[in-house]
Amino acid sequence: MPKQICIILFTVFVPVAMFSQNIADKIYYNGKIYTCDAAQPWVSSIAVKNDKIIYVGDNYKPYQNASTKLIDLKQHLVLPGFTDAHVHFMSSGANLAVVDLRYASTKQEFIQLLKQYADSLPGDRWITGGNWDHERWGGDLPTKEMIDNISGNHPVAISRLDGHMILANSLALQKAGITNATPSPDGGTIVKDAKGNATGILKDNAQDVVFNIIPQPTENEFNEMFERAQQYALSLGVTQVDDMGSYGGYPDLETYRRAEKNKALKMRIYSFVPLATWQKLYAYTQANGKGDDWLKWGGLKGFADGSLGSTTAWFYKPYLDQPGSTGLMLTDTAIMRQRILSADSVHLQVAIHAIGDRANDFILSCFESAETRDGNNNQRFRIEHAQHLSTGALTKFAALHVIPSMQPYHAIDDGRWAYKRIEADRISRTYAFRTLLDNKSMLAFGTDWDVAPLNPLLGIYAAVTRRTLDDKNPGGWVPEQKISVAEAVYCYTAGSAYAGFNENKTGKLKAGMMADFIMLDENIFEINPVEIKDVKVMRTIVGGNEMYVR
Repeated sequence: MPKQICIILFTVFVPVAMFSQNIADKIYYNGKIYTCDAAQPWVSSIAVKNDKIIYVGDNYKPYQNASTKLIDLKQHLVLPGFTDAHVHFMSSGANLAVVDLRYASTKQEFIQLLKQYADSLPGDRWITGGNWDHERWGGDLPTKEMIDNISGNHPVAISRLDGHMILANSLALQKAGITNATPSPDGGTIVKDAKGNATGILKDNAQDVVFNIIPQPTENEFNEMFERAQQYALSLGVTQVDDMGSYGGYPDLETYRRAEKNKALKMRIYSFVPLATWQKLYAYTQANGKGDDWLKWGGLKGFADGSLGSTTAWFYKPYLDQPGSTGLMLTDTAIMRQRILSADSVHLQVAIHAIGDRANDFILSCFESAETRDGNNNQRFRIEHAQHLSTGALTKFAALHVIPSMQPYHAIDDGRWAYKRIEADRISRTYAFRTLLDNKSMLAFGTDWDVAPLNPLLGIYAAVTRRTLDDKNPGGWVPEQKISVAEAVYCYTAGSAYAGFNENKTGKLKAGMMADFIMLDENIFEINPVEIKDVKVMRTIVGGNEMYVR
């Protein structure tokens, strides 16, 4: 071919091809779009091609042709999709179909709801779920005697909403081999009354004695749990979760892998498994990699202590209402430190549950040892909850590049009764969002579903107002730790994306990133903050596809 013709073909056809690559499949316009990108925080349109954003701004015309679908946002607020940095996805999906005792406000209501469920359940199936909260009826723990006569042939193991203690009926205790003479295991408590009789309450590691005999769900049951959880999450604008595991981690992960293979995965998942299995996970990643943009793994979750509600969080000082106890360290400290260092040495991300000030300080010291050893400050170590901090910890998170992965809803829940457990000084450093942000920590927000409701808008409401659920703190509980709407949104989007090494793909709305975003029915930047809890999600888009429309 003559040289001149080649030049003509190049100059004529290449620009056309290049231009066609910038034509959007869909353009969302006429919106109030908050991008979480400081370089361009507010725009009115988003252009999407395949699964990515190709343009954000106000002049979308160059990205449109006759085949482009135009969606009028009608001035509604659009945000990046929420990433919930801490859920227990599969068990929460299971609990959507079991008894819910979360809002039982008296013992009688608790018993009646459980009886109705037991009467409706065929055969001798286990009754699990529950999510009861004894603080709603004054703080007295329930006992097996309350439920033995109404549970029929069903063994019962129902959890307190924080997941750190269960109430078992006599049948469940018998099946588990727990008697009045059974000693408490390390890191757990079999609660007994003044006469030495087991009450049915099992705390932390003692729960496993019962959990270990409950039949594992079938593959189909796992699939059903996942589908329930996924649809519910999408309806709340959650486009990605960091799943901290429910059934030992690996059955959960295999369920997600089946869903992806069957093209049933409609949201993004980062699946964590137990820290104690770090060698197994390392071998798994060597054989299978660490996943893709929809499903990934390579994270480990461990437990330092219990919870404030179960009086098992590990503190320096005793509890006010249990002066003989400072809580529980659930894993031997030497074993915990070695597991963290070993997992980090093979480049697995480590996230540790820590509630009490002593537990947080200990885990921070473990992370410091790892960072000092290898000089790496990008492990993105995470402390899940980071709930009650010492004065030194408030600055140490940022200094050690440790991510506080926090759940704002817990603040407005615990704030109803925390004064019974700990004094004002410790309370002043509880859920210290404002101080941690001011100290340049990268906060990641989540819900801890189904310990708390999955709805991130409730979390934003909680972080901004800190109004407790009993309405007794209209100005906010520990009000100096309030943050702005913009900061709370960032923590639920860009902050959580960063916590999962995903900041270049999700969490912000900018060209080249995944097309994950949501539309709300009210503008949470403009309404009274107390109304944020009532705002609804109207659309959820993941990878450029509408996965939920209200």
